Amino acid sequence: MVKAKELLRKTDATLQDIAGSVGYPDGYFFSRAFKKYIGVSPVHYRNSLYSSALVRNTRLDNPLSMSECSIDSISGTLHTVIEDNNHYQNYDEGILRMNRNARHSMAFILLLSFTLLLSACSGTSSPAATEGTSQGSNNTAAEQTSQERVLKDALGHEVKVPAQPQRVIASYLEDHLVALGVKPVAQWSVGKNSVQGYLQKELKDVPTIASDLPFEAVLNFKPDLIIMDSASMVEGDKYNQYSKIAPTYVVGSNMNNDWRQELLTVGEVLNKSSEAKQALSSYDKKAAEAKAKLSQTIGQKTVAALWVTDKNVYVVNQSLSSGDVLYKDLGFKIPQVVQEISKTAKANWSNLSLEKLAELDADYVFIVNSKNVSKEDIIKDPVWAGIPAVKAGHVYDFGKDSSWLYTGTIANGQMIDDVLKSVIQ
Repeated sequence: MVKAKELLRKTDATLQDIAGSVGYPDGYFFSRAFKKYIGVSPVHYRNSLYSSALVRNTRLDNPLSMSECSIDSISGTLHTVIEDNNHYQNYDEGILRMNRNARHSMAFILLLSFTLLLSACSGTSSPAATEGTSQGSNNTAAEQTSQERVLKDALGHEVKVPAQPQRVIASYLEDHLVALGVKPVAQWSVGKNSVQGYLQKELKDVPTIASDLPFEAVLNFKPDLIIMDSASMVEGDKYNQYSKIAPTYVVGSNMNNDWRQELLTVGEVLNKSSEAKQALSSYDKKAAEAKAKLSQTIGQKTVAALWVTDKNVYVVNQSLSSGDVLYKDLGFKIPQVVQEISKTAKANWSNLSLEKLAELDADYVFIVNSKNVSKEDIIKDPVWAGIPAVKAGHVYDFGKDSSWLYTGTIANGQMIDDVLKSVIQ
């Protein structure tokens, strides 16, 4: 992270290039890990440096001027953790508070005011030119207002939610949206349009938005509802800024929200509670059938899910992400090494030392392969030789565009399919 900050300060390299140079082959995971360690996303970090340099009229590569940047002096205890999918959040025993950049805030407020002024003028001069309006537009607006629901979010905000929202932004919650038959107006991305590959069949035509949801970008998409995954996404004064654009609902306040409850909450907000319950019911049925089939075919076996990058190997937490699918939904036994690491881990994925990798007592191993080499090249390293799964030829790998790093009925369902295809020949 120290090296990453230096590259952000002194170069114009893309986030993806910087991520790769410091050991993160996936820009998305680099961005989320950076935010956990520094307190802000790489984009905001770099933008703040530029803003500070402009104010002081100094060069960006001047180490003296960079040392004055307030971003590096964030208070609070931050833990450096790596997590998967849409559950990267600051863990600082509370919600991180930080000062906004005054120039950025003022620019956003002016832009918002100007946009609202233009909208008002346009509506006054030519009502027929506004999409979806008619002679009875006032009655329609009144009817829609009367159908609004007031819901209390995880942070206690009373949010006026449209009865049938049409332009939704719900960054990191796209799995739930797709499961409910809702196509967002934008999907999160990192770096060079790095998105959730496993959802692109449904979202291939959906434009991208930076994962940290810059205010101006959100405003340009003209959402009628913004759904935030966690409190960390609206820290400081961000909630007030987003709520000026559209009704903003925060789903969870914890570091790792229960994905089932998360889906039900999103379903309630979108007025699709029955669809959410049906999606959960269908998933539970699929998981139960797969669990019975695996038990009959291979019996009780230990398994582990590993994420292999260029420089590190990570193991999934036994209760989170794909660990929740393997051990809870499919009934696999938990290896001793995974139990030991999970006792103290707060992240979905934790660094696995070479010593612990060599001790891994797993009959089956599923690898998320982000190393850009074959599975055979990975396991030929002598440190893998003693793992029972390697000895038995029970190692299976999946690309980083697979769903193994994510969570939701769609992601989990695809993991179950992968397991059945791999284990049951």
